[in-house]
Amino acid sequence: MQPVPGAPPYGRLDGWHVLVPRAAHQAGELSRWLRRYGAVPWEVAMIAVKPPRCLAPLDRALARLREGGYAWVVFTSANAVRAVGERLAVRGLDGRALNTAQVAAVGDRTAAELVRLGARVDLVPGGEQSAEGLLACAALRPAPGAPGRVLLPRSDIARDTLAAGLSERGWRCDAVVAYRTVAAAPPPADVVTAVADGRFDAVAFTSSSTVRNLLALAAAPPPSTVVAAIGRQTAATAREHGLHVHVIARRPSAGDLAAALAGYAASTGHVPPVRDAPFAV
Repeated sequence: MQPVPGAPPYGRLDGWHVLVPRAAHQAGELSRWLRRYGAVPWEVAMIAVKPPRCLAPLDRALARLREGGYAWVVFTSANAVRAVGERLAVRGLDGRALNTAQVAAVGDRTAAELVRLGARVDLVPGGEQSAEGLLACAALRPAPGAPGRVLLPRSDIARDTLAAGLSERGWRCDAVVAYRTVAAAPPPADVVTAVADGRFDAVAFTSSSTVRNLLALAAAPPPSTVVAAIGRQTAATAREHGLHVHVIARRPSAGDLAAALAGYAASTGHVPPVRDAPFAV
């Protein structure tokens, strides 16, 4: 792990060393926002995204989708969009193949990934960007007497909240594993020590998986470390594992998470101790 380069032009997190647990293939956006507020982000891979052990269910669902067999396809993460995009690309297709159905995205990041893939995005929750937010959308209520079919490509460890809620509303919901979320390789010993000793001023969690895997692969940060979560579910997972959550982003985005942490620093007057890097690099 290396500190992310770049001199902060301004901000309210000057001097903060922030641990950014992330997926092995993801980096950059949250760290860029943290640097804008003056923090020094440190990225460490905590999760990795892998294909399903068996691709046949996903391939069958995508064949049904191309034939117009779904009223909606609902994406709850950018990872699901990328996984579906990869299977479409195997067949020489892009995101336009999704447009035989209406397309819903759980939030702005997922919608942006769909647009990059070439898909049309018909629905993004205007309020809470979560499974619960999607279920609150009137557009996702089937017409009386005409129960349609919904495709829900998701992680192997996804919550059942959305699938169950769609079924309760009358949809036939095909929840298909599009990717697996697994633990990344254990971080170096000096990283583990730095986390346990509180040498990071804050840790910014971007998913429940990053919470679980940090605690499994490294250590629990001490109470002196400010814990920031990108959303309500991530915060709930952190609390379930015994962490006190100081900061929750207003909306589940990298920019809002960095802004919420900066707001916490400003409102509490918290100033981290002057220190060098959390460990030798």
